[in-house]
Amino acid sequence: MDRSPGDRPSPVDQPYVPSDPHDQPPTAHAKLDQSSGNQPAGPGAAGEALAVLTSFGRRLLVLVPVYLAGAIGLSVGFVLFGLALYLGWRRVREEKERSLRVARQLLDDEERLTTKTLYMSHRELPAWVSFPDVEKAEWLNKIVAQVWPFLGQYMEKLLAETVAPAVRGSNPHLQTFTFTRVELGEKHSSLQPLRIVGVRVHPAQRKEQILLDLNISYVGDVQIDVEVKKYFCKAGVKGMQLQGVLRVILEPLIGNLPIVGAVSMFFIRRPTLDINWTGMTNLLDIPGLSSLSDTMIMDSIAAFLVLPNRLLVPLVPDLQDVAQLRSPLPRGIIRIHLLAARGLSSKDKYIKGLIEGKSDPYALVRVGTQTFCSRVIDEELNPQWGETYEVMVHEVPGQEIEVEVFDKDPDKDDFLGRMKLDVGKVLQAGVMDEWFPLQSGQGQVHLRLEWLSLLPDAEKLEQVLQWNRGVSSHPEPPSAAILVVYLDRAQDLPLKKGNKEPNPMVQLSIQDVTQESKAVYNTNCPVWEAAFRFFLQDPRSQELDVQLLYLDSSEVRFPAVPSTPGAWDLDDESPQTGSSVDAPPRPSHTTPDSNFGTENVLRIHVLEAQDLIAKDRFLGGLVKGKSDPYVKLKLGGRSFRSRVVREDLNPRWNEVFEVIVTSIPGQELEVEVFDKDLDKDDFLGRCKVSLTTVLNNGFLDEWLTLEDVPSGRLHLCLERLTPRPTAAELEEVLQVNSLIQTQKSAELAAALLSVYLERAEDLPLRKGTKPPSPYATIAVGDTSHKTKTVSQTSAPVWDESASFLIRKPNSESLELQVQGEGTGALGSLSLPLSELLVADRLCLDHWFTLSNGPGQVLLRAQLRILVSQHSGVEAYSHSSSSLSEEPELWGGLPHITSSAPELRQRLTHSDSPLEAPAGPLGQVKLTVWYYSEERKLISIVHSCRALRQNGRDPPDPYVSLLLLPDKNRGTKRKSSQKKRTLNPEFDERFEWELPLDEALRRKLDVSVKSSSSFMSRERELLGKVQLDLTEIDLSQGAAQWYDLMDDKDKGSS
Repeated sequence: MDRSPGDRPSPVDQPYVPSDPHDQPPTAHAKLDQSSGNQPAGPGAAGEALAVLTSFGRRLLVLVPVYLAGAIGLSVGFVLFGLALYLGWRRVREEKERSLRVARQLLDDEERLTTKTLYMSHRELPAWVSFPDVEKAEWLNKIVAQVWPFLGQYMEKLLAETVAPAVRGSNPHLQTFTFTRVELGEKHSSLQPLRIVGVRVHPAQRKEQILLDLNISYVGDVQIDVEVKKYFCKAGVKGMQLQGVLRVILEPLIGNLPIVGAVSMFFIRRPTLDINWTGMTNLLDIPGLSSLSDTMIMDSIAAFLVLPNRLLVPLVPDLQDVAQLRSPLPRGIIRIHLLAARGLSSKDKYIKGLIEGKSDPYALVRVGTQTFCSRVIDEELNPQWGETYEVMVHEVPGQEIEVEVFDKDPDKDDFLGRMKLDVGKVLQAGVMDEWFPLQSGQGQVHLRLEWLSLLPDAEKLEQVLQWNRGVSSHPEPPSAAILVVYLDRAQDLPLKKGNKEPNPMVQLSIQDVTQESKAVYNTNCPVWEAAFRFFLQDPRSQELDVQLLYLDSSEVRFPAVPSTPGAWDLDDESPQTGSSVDAPPRPSHTTPDSNFGTENVLRIHVLEAQDLIAKDRFLGGLVKGKSDPYVKLKLGGRSFRSRVVREDLNPRWNEVFEVIVTSIPGQELEVEVFDKDLDKDDFLGRCKVSLTTVLNNGFLDEWLTLEDVPSGRLHLCLERLTPRPTAAELEEVLQVNSLIQTQKSAELAAALLSVYLERAEDLPLRKGTKPPSPYATIAVGDTSHKTKTVSQTSAPVWDESASFLIRKPNSESLELQVQGEGTGALGSLSLPLSELLVADRLCLDHWFTLSNGPGQVLLRAQLRILVSQHSGVEAYSHSSSSLSEEPELWGGLPHITSSAPELRQRLTHSDSPLEAPAGPLGQVKLTVWYYSEERKLISIVHSCRALRQNGRDPPDPYVSLLLLPDKNRGTKRKSSQKKRTLNPEFDERFEWELPLDEALRRKLDVSVKSSSSFMSRERELLGKVQLDLTEIDLSQGAAQWYDLMDDKDKGSS
């Protein structure tokens, strides 16, 4: 259906094409042929004859009274009196017609007519007479002044009767929250806080609407004080200033009272705001916090009252197309090409201004709430950017294109100038390619602006796609269409566990772009009434992914196509749809949602960087130094930081980080590089990596160009670890982790533990009769997860899950503590992960009895081994013929010290079934090799077996390594101590920095010892072995078992 761009938004993409006047269809001009002299007689001759007869008849009619007067015999005076009466009537009639005509002309064009009249009379227009576009509205200000006190009374009732109870019910700590004072500034009769400075009425774009712009200025002594009596906390606002342009649209105009169907209001641009705080909130007036707090408040205002958001007030019931009025389609798209600038001012100066440098310019481009930042061009007064941005234009006239140019500095960026342009001029011109002068500065900026019109059909889509293939666009490819999705409401959503109302929100994603709706609390029939807008590069190959999320829960997906027009049915709809049911019998197993245990683990290798910019400067900037770079990673709410490499523009980190990720689309790994300084760290660049490619392909090894800086690139390797519910590959995973483990990184994970805690029963009562308010803490090692608190029940339902990275599944355990708020421990559970290793599919799902109490918990613990398909573990189980097919996978990991066949050789040498039996003192398993890239000798202590037991109790073994002939602390290494075992597992790595030729002259002395007692410093020697490094192939580094000898015989075996 053909509709204008102002029609109701719908989830249908709208292709757009450039608005070019040359594309308009030609207009045919018809001319009469006057070359022939024989023209046919037309109806004009008969009309002229009729006009002559009519004029002659009127004159005869005037003579009729004279004839009648003579026939009757009246005096001539009667005739003259009648003539005078007629002339007087005609004069008055013409005077009225002239007055009406002049009034109409004055109404049509008052300014031109007044100026012309004064010019004809040789008089000048007085200085106080003007014809402004914005008119004063004192009458409206008088109405506002009279209504203002009553508006204050309404606000006081609203805050006291509606807002305060909602705040008190939101948190138990705010139960004493009250508004102690509410005044909107009416206490001074001479002060009118809210003034409408001017009103401007725009020509209507459509006949059924009226557009007004109100210049609003609010400068009031508003006082709103709040108090939380329980904590003796007082805060409030005393004085506020707000200025902005509020657009009011009256539409649609209807034929019934009140004539106007609805009123739409919004700020075209973000208004300016200044707030004075009182009480505890006085801290927000601290420099830095003041601008931050004002910005947060303005963001909240912009979320519903700044374009493209608007406030709609219907004036009539059952108004049609409310969604169209609330979220109309954009008027069009402007493609902004930020090409270059010239003649910029120089802001960088050295030695207190004696030496003048250049500037490091970058540009900020704004259209409404849409903001773009260009890259920084170092030391250039005539920068060339060549970047393209696309913005949606919602209101014409009114919105402006604003470009601000700054000089990038380590502390505060210097302002170089700005330019503004009304988007209406771009709409009229179609295409503008000009140099625009910068105001409040010097120089010019070169912009190419294109107006793109929206088409409601796809007839020209192929033409637009072909045109876009020839358009050079950076940093994003050009778009061919836009998609507007209007999210209205949902009905009969499934309830949460325990028949609790959910807190639903919706997430919409197209490729890497994700937008979220607000969360609607405590309802299964939420109403959002919000629009979401996406740019599409190729609508034929892109998909819209819609997910319905509950806060602190998982998503429910929509199908690809709605079953009925305008409405979707949920894929995973629960039988609980809004109505309560009887309490179910005690379940024997947990019922987690479908996404439990579907997480993946992303292993991030931060390898190296090249061509970083130098930020360290000395002698006032005359001497350039280097940088001390480090890397910050952000993903899924977690952040990591690498070590600092001193004075190096091509640093090597070789660090590994691990994070648990989900399959939600649109996730990105944010990477930033900084130069470590004593005060504020300098920015060296950033880059982003979409997780979609990594999760789909499993591996990514790339050099990424750093953005917002002139040079620099970063080498990252991202690897998805596949969780598998089998323990067959655990030994190989532990060995590979020890091989690729670097001394600078934390110990790598070998497994992923997913825990789902559903409920508990029979918890002990408080003081014997009162039920507790329990919560649970789930911990593995140093990582813990705390559940919500369920108030006053001995059978809480938590319905929460948590995931943990496990380094050593054989020795770690899951610790669960159930506590009551204010009552202490209610019970605990310790579950060794070794029990999961022997369970079916590494999973336990049943009721567990808590220690220290009669309670039980229903819990599901699922362990999965993390297998890397790119580290040799996957190839370990394959035949030798298939091992040579994947050598390229190992080229991407420079911190892995050997090729794929070499690493596999280390693994295959380790547990051969033909190995010799252990000696009388036992054996130690070691891997020794030389890492030539970092000039390090590396040894991995894997484990020991069949150690000697001298007393009744097993020993507490540990391994000590010494690089002979040195016997000082610098070459001594020591493993951790294992308690009461004859077969300890260590998997620990040790390094020595020395050249290869020196390493070949050394011997590695390995001693296995046991601690005698807590108070004694004596150590019992269980056995030792001495390895001559000249007899070991340090390039292979295979894992081998060595027989332990006593102190007299130290030879290797």
